[in-house]
Amino acid sequence: MTEKNLIGWQKQPNKLNIQGTIEQAIEQVTKEKVELIGSGRTDSGVHALRTSC
Repeated sequence: MTEKNLIGWQKQPNKLNIQGTIEQAIEQVTKEKVELIGSGRTDSGVHALRTSC
């Protein structure tokens, strides 16, 4: 597997992704189902502006 095979972070049916891959690996080791929750930045090229309140 290389990063070119992955379609992003979030799980999607029948698609190779980071979240699903990590969850499967954890389940293989611990024999327990887990659901990862991630948060992060927006898509590439999208920027937030800081405004004063």
